[in-house]
Amino acid sequence: MKKTLLFSLSASLFLMSCNSTKSVSTTSTPMSTSQSTASSNSSSQKSTYWQQHVDYKMEIDMDVNNYQYQGKQKLVYTNNSPDVLDKVFYHLYFNAFQPGSEMDARLQSIEDPDGRMVTEVNGKKQSRISTLKPNEIGYINVTSLKQNGGSVKHITAGTVLEVTLNKAIQPGESVTFDMVFDAQVPVQIRRSGRNNKEGVALSMTQWYPKLSEYDFEGWHAYPYIGREFHGVWGDFDLKLTIDKNYVVGGTGYLQPNPEIKGNKKTLHFKAPNVHDFTWAADPDYIHDTTQVPNGPMLHFYYKKDLSAESLENWKNLQPKTVEMMQYFSENIGKYPYDQYSVIQGGDGGMEYAMCTLITGKRKFGSLVGVTAHELAHSWFQFLLATNEGKHEWMDEGFTSYISDHAMDLINKKNADNPAASAYRGYNFLAKSGKEEPQTTHADRYESNRAYGITAYNKGSVFLTQLGYVIGEDNLKKTLKQYFKDWSFKHPTPNDFIRVAEKVSGLELEWYLTDWTMTTNTIDYSVKSIDGNTVTLERIGEMPMPIDLEITYTDGSTESIYIPLQMMRGEKPTTATTITDWAWAHLTYSFTAKKAVKSVEIDAKNLMADIDKTNNKK
Repeated sequence: MKKTLLFSLSASLFLMSCNSTKSVSTTSTPMSTSQSTASSNSSSQKSTYWQQHVDYKMEIDMDVNNYQYQGKQKLVYTNNSPDVLDKVFYHLYFNAFQPGSEMDARLQSIEDPDGRMVTEVNGKKQSRISTLKPNEIGYINVTSLKQNGGSVKHITAGTVLEVTLNKAIQPGESVTFDMVFDAQVPVQIRRSGRNNKEGVALSMTQWYPKLSEYDFEGWHAYPYIGREFHGVWGDFDLKLTIDKNYVVGGTGYLQPNPEIKGNKKTLHFKAPNVHDFTWAADPDYIHDTTQVPNGPMLHFYYKKDLSAESLENWKNLQPKTVEMMQYFSENIGKYPYDQYSVIQGGDGGMEYAMCTLITGKRKFGSLVGVTAHELAHSWFQFLLATNEGKHEWMDEGFTSYISDHAMDLINKKNADNPAASAYRGYNFLAKSGKEEPQTTHADRYESNRAYGITAYNKGSVFLTQLGYVIGEDNLKKTLKQYFKDWSFKHPTPNDFIRVAEKVSGLELEWYLTDWTMTTNTIDYSVKSIDGNTVTLERIGEMPMPIDLEITYTDGSTESIYIPLQMMRGEKPTTATTITDWAWAHLTYSFTAKKAVKSVEIDAKNLMADIDKTNNKK
C-alpha cells in the first residue's frame, strides 16, 4: 500500500471543472446524497476527492414459509469519477452459502475456521456450507438487467455479477439500472440467514444485489469469502411485503400507513445517505423505544420467549445504550440520524446502517459490551466508511479503542489504560512469528487468529499509542477532526494520519508506515547507568519517542521526554524535554542533573514494547 494517495492531474482538472460533488450534511437528518456527495475543509481535498453515488428503489415480496423472495430494483448510478466506465459489478452475497463456493472452500483450507461455520464429523471439522441442501442454500438470481431501458450482458461469477455495459458511463453521467431478481435466504451460518440459533426468523444483511464501489483505486468487486464490506453512499427506498404478523426493524425510517392486503403487509422504508440497508423480522419480537436527550430514538427488538433474566437484561440495556450514544457523540461527533436500532439476530454482533444485529441470550455484561462495540461501529466504518476489506484494522481497531474507553467510563472502572488487553493480544502475536502486516487483505490472513488480533488488538493499540506519540489531548482532537473532515466519505489510513499531522503539527508518516505496513517491533532498553550518565538502546526496528522516569539517589524523581528526530517536533508535555534521538543511532546517552539511582522507559505502558524486562534498570 502506498502512503501518499494522490490523484492524477487529469482527475484534478476534471473535478475542478465540474460540479458533481458538493458538501455533505452532518446534521441530525442527513440530506439526500443525490444533492450531495463529498467535500472537505481542505482546499486540496475539495479539488481532488470524489465518490460515486447510488439511489436504490426496491420492491421485495418475502414468502416466510419457504424463505424465498422476489425483487425489483431500480438503481440510479452517478459516476462522479473522472473515468469512463464500460463495466459495473454487483455483489450477490447470498451466493456464498452454497456448496463449492469460495466461502465453503476457505472454511476447508484455513487452519482455524470460524466455529460457527463448521461442525464436527468423525473428529474432523466440516464446513456447514458443504452439506446444505437445495432448500437450505442462499442465492440471488438476476433474471433481468437493463441499462437505461436496454438489456445488458451479465454473468454471475460466484458472489459477483459482472456486467458489460451497452454504453459506457461518462464522467458526471447518471444512468438507470432496472433489475429483476429472485432469491432464497440461507440457513443461518454467518451474519445473514434464517432461523438463527436463538430462533430469530430472518436476519437480512447483505441480502440484495449491491453495486460494488469504484474509487480512485478502481473497482472493489471482492468475492464474499468471509470478511466484511465496502459500499457506495446513497439513498435507499424499500417497499417490503411480508407476513402481516411479522415485526420488522432495521435501516431507514418506516413511513406511515402500511398497506395491508390479506395476510400480508407492505412496509415502506426510506434511508437517506447510507451505504447499506439491513432488516430483521420475527413474529415474536418485542419492540421498545428509548429517546436519547437531544439525540436519536433508540429501538430495541428482542424475542418474547427469552428467559426472565435475558428479558430483564434487554430492559436494563436500554439506559446503558443511551449513555453509549451520548459518549460516542461527544467524543467523536454527533450521531446524525434520527434513530438507531439494537436487534436480536445474526450470529454474534455485526454493524449495519442505523442498526446492529446481536445475539440476545447473554449475561448482562456481555450484552452491554457487544452493544457498545457495534454501536461504536456507527462511527468507525459506517459514518467514516473505510474499506473493511483493505483496512479492517481501522474499523475494528478504532471501534475497539473507543468502545473500551466508553465502557471504562460508564462502568466506572477508571483503568490506567482501558486498552491494556489489546496490548497483551498484540504482544502475543508479535512474538508468535505469525504476525502479518495490517495491509494484508482481510480475507487473506493465514489464520483467523492472526486476522482478529491484527484488526482488533493491533488496530486499537494504533490509536492508544498514537496518543503516547502526539499527546492524549491531540489524539482526542484528531478523532473529532477526522469525523468533521471525513464523515459520509471513504477515508483511508493516509487520510487519518494527515488529520493527526495537521492537529499535532508533527510528521507521522513513519508511524503509519512501520506500524501498519510492516511487522517491525518496538524494543527499547536501559543499557547502562554510570553516575549521572544514562545510556539507552534501540533493539527493535520501529522508531519511537521516549518517555522516561528517573529516580535520583537522593530520592527525588524527574520525567524526561526524548523526541524522535523524524517527528520534526515534540508533543505537549510537562516533562523535561532533551535532545532528539535520531533513529539510525542504536544508542542514546545523556547526562542527568545529578546522580541517578534508577531509570524506567514508558512507565505508563503506553508504548507497545515487546520486551518490558529491559525497560528498567
